[in-house]
Amino acid sequence: MSVCAGIKRDGGRCTAPALPGEGYCYGHHPDYAEKRRRNAAKSHKARSASPEIAAIKERLSALADDVLKGSVDRADGAVVAQILNVYLRATGMELKIKESEELERRLEELEELQKRQRQAGASRWG
Repeated sequence: MSVCAGIKRDGGRCTAPALPGEGYCYGHHPDYAEKRRRNAAKSHKARSASPEIAAIKERLSALADDVLKGSVDRADGAVVAQILNVYLRATGMELKIKESEELERRLEELEELQKRQRQAGASRWG
């Protein structure tokens, strides 16, 4: 099996195996550039809940300040904090589920690519 002819970001030569009958690995093959870009964009979308988490943390911080200043009753502040913490945990769980689904999808794509590579290799040597 040949080695990829691609150049890594650090300027060094890629050491990954090339796709069967090709000179590049999946990460450097020009035919897969658009697919790699789409996958990266989808991966970024899966992490888009983080602004929501940041907003909840900001609200919790403001609530703590208001309780300390005395502008919010301690009991009311405690109840609101509990509600926000439940919301924060639910948002975090949603993010983990999205990430898990994305990883599962990507793993299936890699398994399919590996299967095609094996079939191409078997037909070439068989």
